[in-house]
Formats: sequence, C-alpha cells, structure tokens
Amino acid sequence: MAQSKTSSKDAPDARSIMRSTTDLKITEAGAGAKPMSSGDKIADRARTQELAQQIAEFQNVFYAARARKIIIVLQGMDTSGKDGTVKGVFSAVDPLGVRSVAFKAPTTIEREHDFLWRVHSEVPAQGEIAIFNRSHYEDVLITRVHGWIDDAEAARRFAHIRDFERMLAETGTVILKFFLHISSAEQKLRLEERLADPEKHWKFDPNDLEERKAWADYQDRYRAAIRETDADHAPWYVIPADSKTHRNLAIATIVADTMKDMNLAYPDAHPEYLKMKVT
Repeated sequence: MAQSKTSSKDAPDARSIMRSTTDLKITEAGAGAKPMSSGDKIADRARTQELAQQIAEFQNVFYAARARKIIIVLQGMDTSGKDGTVKGVFSAVDPLGVRSVAFKAPTTIEREHDFLWRVHSEVPAQGEIAIFNRSHYEDVLITRVHGWIDDAEAARRFAHIRDFERMLAETGTVILKFFLHISSAEQKLRLEERLADPEKHWKFDPNDLEERKAWADYQDRYRAAIRETDADHAPWYVIPADSKTHRNLAIATIVADTMKDMNLAYPDAHPEYLKMKVT
C-alpha cells in the first residue's frame, strides 16, 4: 500500500474548495485567490515538492497494479501555466507510466473524423496517467468564440463529451479536470515578459494577442463548458492561477488526495518465487 509521508489532516480540503459549482463565476479577483497557501511561498513550494514525491510513490503502485487509468485535463487561457503545471507537479513521476499529450489545431485527417476521434486514441492504458495539455474541450471553446459551430452543435458536443467521459469512468478511468484561472492583467504581464526576453520568444505566438481580444467571450465559454460537463465521475476544479506557486500546490494536493483515496496496492505476491534461485 502506498503511504503518505506527511500528514495533511490540518490542511484545507482542496477538492471541496476548488470544485466547480452550478453558479460558477469566473472573475478577475478570483484568479488571485490563494486558499491553499500557508502564507509562506517557500513553505508552499516545499509542500508541493513533498506532494510531487507522494504522487510519484502512488504512481509506482498504480503502474504495478495496472487496474485503473487516470486522465488529467489541463485547460486555461494562453500563459495560464499548463506546461508549468506538468513540470511542477509531475516532475518526480517515472516517465514509464505517465504521458503528456498536447492537443494542437486538428490536422486534416483529424478534421475528417468526429471531434473525439483524436482524443480517444490518446486515452491512457491500464496503469497509465495521461495528462491532456488542452483537450477535447477546445472543440467547445475556440470553436464557439470564433463562431465555427452554432449553439445546436455545441449542445450536441457537450452531450457527446458527457457520454464519452461517463464511458471512460465506467471502464476504470479516474478523470480530473483543471481550469487554470488567470486574470487578464496577469496574462498581460506574462505576455510582456515573453516579448521582453529573447530567450522566451519561442514561447510567444502573435496569435495570442488576437485571442486575447476575445477575453470576455472566452470566460463565458469556459463557464458554459464547465457547467455543462462537471460531474462527480469527471469533476472540474477551478484553480486560481495568478500565483504559479499556489497553482501547483492546489493541483498537487488534489491529485495526491485522489490517488490516496484509491487505496492503491501492489499486486499479490508469488510465494513460489521465494524458493527460486538465481544461478
């Protein structure tokens, strides 16, 4: 059985605090909240590293048992920290059992199939953790902001997503969905930092400035997508992400708590192996 090395009995219940609600409001002020923080950035970073190690230990047992799967969805505006979350929360995990998938604009062959076709091919196998850096939710976000699909098609896609995620859950997949909530002001600062530093120019895409013009519309579409697809078997967690330290701490806490509650255990031993000799 995987065991946690540190006690969290006095820590806030991250899953209850961060879980989306039916009256979800996505506000500028909310992006700067730090409900999981101790008030000490150094201590918060140290706690995140402890949690990252716990996740790695849980993952060893999870991979060995090969009984279930985990999908972690990371969604958010440009610069919200999807890549940083992967590095900050999953850096200690054995690469053998974790896979990060970055969904870009659909290719020609992907567009010739239903919108979930390319996603289904990337779902994890037993014992595997798949991290979706963007996901099938792009097909009900950017497509609506730009008017590529109408409300009727969006309703159909929401229904397909609900059915898809229910099917995954019923066949042994644990689904955790995170909306990395940053403010418009914070995104502005991060984009300016990329422009000012030649070594960060590779991160910058001029199209980000065009997408930023539709900020309010994106917030509305995110709120609709979360409201339409939040479920106990596929929960949405809204993570205040103006603080990178708090973002990583909150997500690491939720992932570690979820894996702990899975009561993971190594497969049954083989007593006959104890009698074997290596010559």
